[in-house]
Amino acid sequence: MNDKGKRGLAALWTLTKLASGPIQRYLEKRLEKEVLKGRVPVHVGIIPDGNRRWARMRGLQEWLGHREGYRRMREVLIWLLDLNIKVVTVFAMSTENCTRRSEEEREKLFELITKGLYELAEEELVHERKVKVNVFGEEDMWPPKLKEAAEYVMRITKDYKDRVFNIAICYGGRQEIVRAVRQIAKKVKEGKIEPEEIDEDTISSHLFTAGLPDPDLIIRTSGEERLSNFLLWQSAYSELYFVNSYWPEIRRLDVLKAIRDYQKRQRRFGR
Repeated sequence: MNDKGKRGLAALWTLTKLASGPIQRYLEKRLEKEVLKGRVPVHVGIIPDGNRRWARMRGLQEWLGHREGYRRMREVLIWLLDLNIKVVTVFAMSTENCTRRSEEEREKLFELITKGLYELAEEELVHERKVKVNVFGEEDMWPPKLKEAAEYVMRITKDYKDRVFNIAICYGGRQEIVRAVRQIAKKVKEGKIEPEEIDEDTISSHLFTAGLPDPDLIIRTSGEERLSNFLLWQSAYSELYFVNSYWPEIRRLDVLKAIRDYQKRQRRFGR
C-alpha cells in the first residue's frame, strides 16, 4: 500500500474512533427506552470473567486486570440500579480462586475487595437507593480484614429493603448445597424437621440467598459459556447471556442488549 493509501486508512480509523462515542451513546439511549418499556429482570447474576486475560493482552500484571474489573463493577451496578433491577449477585471470587491462585494474586484480590466493601459502605448511591449489601461464601477462607469489612458494610446497610447487592467471595455452588444439606441433616437429627418434610423450599431457605428470588438472568463475560459453579441451585431456570468482551471492557450497551434479549425470551419454567 502506498503512502496515500496508508494516510487514507489512518484518517478513516480516526474518524471511526471519534464517531464511536456519540454513536454508542445514541444506541444506548435508544435501547434503554426500548428496554424500560418491557419487563426487566428482578434478579441479575454477574460472572465477571476475563480480568486476567484483559491484563495479559496489554502486557500488564494480572492483578491490574482485577483492579480494572473492580472499577467496572461499580459502573455496572449503577447501570443496573438505573434500570430498576432489585437484586444483583456478583461472583467476586470462587472457592477455586481462593485456593488455586498464587498467594500474591489472592492477596491483591482480597485487598481490592476489602477496599471495595468499605467504599460501598460510604457510597452515596447505596444509601440513596437503600441497597442492602450481603457478602457470603466460605468465610474461613477470608482474611480477617476482609471479614471485618464484610461485617461492617452488612451492618451499615442491614435495614435497607429497596435493593439487594450480593457479593459472593470464596463461593461455590456445590459447596453451598453441601452446607445447606448439613444444616438440614442436623435439624433432622435434632428432631426439628421430619425427613418427609424436606422439599425444595427447605433447601432454598438454607442457602445464602434465602428469602430472595432466584436469578432471572445471568450475564457472563469473556465469551466462556458455562456457570462455573455459580448459583447452581438458584439458576435452574435462569436465562443465560454471554458477552464476548472481557469484563473490564463490558459496556452499558452490552448490559442493555442482555436485558433486551431476556425480554424476548419466553420463560416456561419447565412447563
